Amino acid sequence: MTLDIQFKIKNNNLYKEYLRSHSYWYKTLTRYPDAFKNFEDEVKKFYKLTTVDRINKFSQTLEMVQTFMSVLK
Repeated sequence: MTLDIQFKIKNNNLYKEYLRSHSYWYKTLTRYPDAFKNFEDEVKKFYKLTTVDRINKFSQTLEMVQTFMSVLK
């Protein structure tokens, strides 16, 4: 694994947690350092950090607030 990838993983707690539970990525990143983008995408999907997930979470929060407002009226 390249030093650059090691530093990125060391500085991001989500990457470390994901690697501990999905250890096959150690081998993949060591053999194919270019696969780091795929690793990042998989981590974002796993922890629901993609743009679509954030928009859905925001819309659910907005719907909850609207429901509370309608109950208070």
